[in-house]
Amino acid sequence: MKLYSNEIVFRGHPDKVCDQISGAILKECVKQDPHTRAGIEVCGGKGKIFVTGEITTKAKYDVSKIVKRVLKDVGYRTNYKIIDNIGKQSPDIALGVDKDGAGDQGMMFGYACNDTIQKLPLAQVILQEFAKWYDELRQECPSIFYPDGKAQITGLYDDTFNLLKIKTFLVSYQNCETAREMSDPIIKTLIKIICKDYKIEVENILINPTGKFLIGGFEGDAGLTGRKIVVDAYQSFANVGGGNFNGKDVTKVDISGAYKARDIACKYLDEYKLKWCEVQLSYAIGIAKPLAIYIDSDKGNLLISDSLYDECTPQNIIKDLDLLNLDYEKQAQFGHFN
Repeated sequence: MKLYSNEIVFRGHPDKVCDQISGAILKECVKQDPHTRAGIEVCGGKGKIFVTGEITTKAKYDVSKIVKRVLKDVGYRTNYKIIDNIGKQSPDIALGVDKDGAGDQGMMFGYACNDTIQKLPLAQVILQEFAKWYDELRQECPSIFYPDGKAQITGLYDDTFNLLKIKTFLVSYQNCETAREMSDPIIKTLIKIICKDYKIEVENILINPTGKFLIGGFEGDAGLTGRKIVVDAYQSFANVGGGNFNGKDVTKVDISGAYKARDIACKYLDEYKLKWCEVQLSYAIGIAKPLAIYIDSDKGNLLISDSLYDECTPQNIIKDLDLLNLDYEKQAQFGHFN
């Protein structure tokens, strides 16, 4: 038996708010101009939101308006000073991308397992479901439940990594701190309902262990795009590449490569009747085909066909997975794979 932990942050966590702002700006640009090239970074905190990075597009967009709309959606105040520092993408990068090459170098990972119908680890699915429920609760009772927070599961696993039970379900949630006698039991009830649906026993529930969580969001912490790449992917159950998914157009293999690796992992999981499958893709900027594809599983390394290299060029990925119609803002909310 072994103990293993994974984590999610709520939609109103400062880092996730920055992810959503990056995604929302990109979404608006791609909606108007599918050929948009972008790498949008956001930093927020202490009354200011700094939007920087690169965008090359024909789209007409209002950064301040988009930022304020996202802030309102996640339950933040909107009277922040918004600094627009966006420039244009380097023409040096365009030399390769415009010839259908990869928009960056690096390695991306995709993962799938047979724990759930989502082909994701059970503890990850439980946390994603809980975070979505919490956000609905926050919208229904905004005077009690505030946007910021995170949750963590420490699970007891057997030798084949099946979740047997949850030893500790930890929740830190921002709230008004005047209704804890009512709000804490609601949180506990949500946890028990979700875990009961998956037939998982919860041994201990730990809520706001410091005793108080009133000041949060950009007042309590700073936020930064891409700082939650583990939450965005597989919550520590699999390897994670170095690239951020949010605010990047799909020629950037940080996002398209990660989505394709996940797609391959799901297909191989079914085809070879695997318990789990992990795929690594690696690219060189300006070159279309991956430098390497590596596929591992509970049955060992799997053979890779030459045709898979052609399938994994950025342009083929975009068409195959319809990534131009991806809702970049929505995907940033609770993790890209759910």
